[in-house]
Amino acid sequence: MDGVPTSESNKALVRRHFEETFNQRHLASCDVLFARDFIEHAVAPFGAAAPGLVDGPAHMRQTVEWLIAQYPDLHLRIEQVVAEGDLVVARVRSTGTNLGPLNGVIPATGRRFDSYACHWFRVVDGLLAEHWAVRDDLTSMVQIGVVTAPRPPDGETSGSTGAGAPVARRAWRPQAPPTPLA
Repeated sequence: MDGVPTSESNKALVRRHFEETFNQRHLASCDVLFARDFIEHAVAPFGAAAPGLVDGPAHMRQTVEWLIAQYPDLHLRIEQVVAEGDLVVARVRSTGTNLGPLNGVIPATGRRFDSYACHWFRVVDGLLAEHWAVRDDLTSMVQIGVVTAPRPPDGETSGSTGAGAPVARRAWRPQAPPTPLA
């Protein structure tokens, strides 16, 4: 079946996207990797809604430029790729240093982040046509210092009763399933 995309060719397309557009900053590749009619389901950090139907190549160039302005040393490493039919999922480890204003508003902190995301793509006619993402933005924001991790009140330790004494912890043991009522 020559010319018919396979799971392997779809996975190669997603790998090429991350390597060329993000890691090599070769934004011209967006024109050959993305469909013009691209559906973006992922909401940007601090965003209110997903963009929906966009010009794929232009949208991806803007996304890369926006991220690079905040994290000039941004690097995305694919840790795993799975494909079935026209869907491809990539588990991606992202690292970078916040050297530019976050979202163009919050001053740069100069701190690094290291977090994971899962990116889902639908491939149509050999092009990336649709995208969903599940990102760990909270970890990234804590690591770069724009969000403070919650801490117990002064004098308390994690898991305390409120009087300063730690709560006794029990080891987890499997429980028998409940018996049905007659």
